[in-house]
Amino acid sequence: MRKKSASKPVQSVHREEISEADKFGLERLVFFSDAVFAIAITLLALEIRLPEIEGPLTDAKLLQALQSIGPQYLAFMLSFLVIGVFWIGHHRRYRFIERYDSVLLFLNLLLLMIVAFIPFPTAIISDYGNLVGTIFYALTMVAAGLVSLAIWGYAASHHRLIDPHMSAHQIRRETILLLTTPIIFSFSMGVAFINTDAAKFTWILVAFTRLLLPRPDDD
Repeated sequence: MRKKSASKPVQSVHREEISEADKFGLERLVFFSDAVFAIAITLLALEIRLPEIEGPLTDAKLLQALQSIGPQYLAFMLSFLVIGVFWIGHHRRYRFIERYDSVLLFLNLLLLMIVAFIPFPTAIISDYGNLVGTIFYALTMVAAGLVSLAIWGYAASHHRLIDPHMSAHQIRRETILLLTTPIIFSFSMGVAFINTDAAKFTWILVAFTRLLLPRPDDD
């Protein structure tokens, strides 16, 4: 009498192989994303340039030149903060995402494209902090926020790519956190028609939105 081959261990090994492949692929995705975020932040600093100083360089002229690029310092710090918030959120959500597919890869690449673009609107508001420049910057951040929301919405829908044990409360909290960024920057565009400086001030709220929500036990 022939013995039946045990298929269960084979299936178990196959699932482990898929899990290892997903883990390796996600690590590559996260490493690549971290590199793009780091490059974008580096490019922000490269946008800070001293104006050309005519005649002999003196301490007084250098001090005057440094003072004249105050808007560039502020734009750098603002975008550094915003990119940092996006990176922290990206890092946090990929703690819950366990698998990936072609749609997630595309959405993540779309987000990285916008992040890599951020130094350009940063240069715009540092040199032209008017209504058009302010709205252009805010629109860029709204786009980044909406794509981040799309990534989470796709991954979390019916626990498609996330930890199956993640509670509905955790999923909802992450969704609310992601909604705050596009809402704040959309609101700032309306404020910009009244006062562009006030509109820029509202952007700082992005860094504090996470403090407004109750922290779950496993956060």
